[in-house]
Amino acid sequence: MPVSRPSLPTSIRRRSDYPEGTNLCDHCTAKCCHYFALQIDEPVNRRDFDYIRWYLLHEHATVFVEDQSWYLLVHTTCKHLQSDYRCGIYETRPQICREYTTDDCEFEDDWCYEKYFETPEQLDEYADALFGRQFVDPNVSERQSLRSQRPTSLPIASFGL
Repeated sequence: MPVSRPSLPTSIRRRSDYPEGTNLCDHCTAKCCHYFALQIDEPVNRRDFDYIRWYLLHEHATVFVEDQSWYLLVHTTCKHLQSDYRCGIYETRPQICREYTTDDCEFEDDWCYEKYFETPEQLDEYADALFGRQFVDPNVSERQSLRSQRPTSLPIASFGL
């Protein structure tokens, strides 16, 4: 017979609201089971950014930077997560799940990333800021652009030389 879980609080709870040693999983909606993140190489050129742009063209994919490391984040729920937020294969769960702790988990849901990209356009804008514009929109004149173009060089004044 399944064990019933206490109802989850409707207000935001903090770790400090619970006694030390409390299993935070008993008070969570299994946030960690609703995504997976894989570390990826930091992009250093346009080609690298284009590969990451390809990731962002797929549904449920985002990219973030934390502690100067880049990650592909895929928002997808584990197929073994049950309606009571418990693992349906707990005894045979993967090693990564066995090693996971609540020490640094997203229990409080107040994460803030150094960089966070949800769309290919956001990533392109970031890459444009680093390398200059890659794609020019033929339907938008420079005067209509929200951003000014990066100057190619500073003007050099001639003083009658």
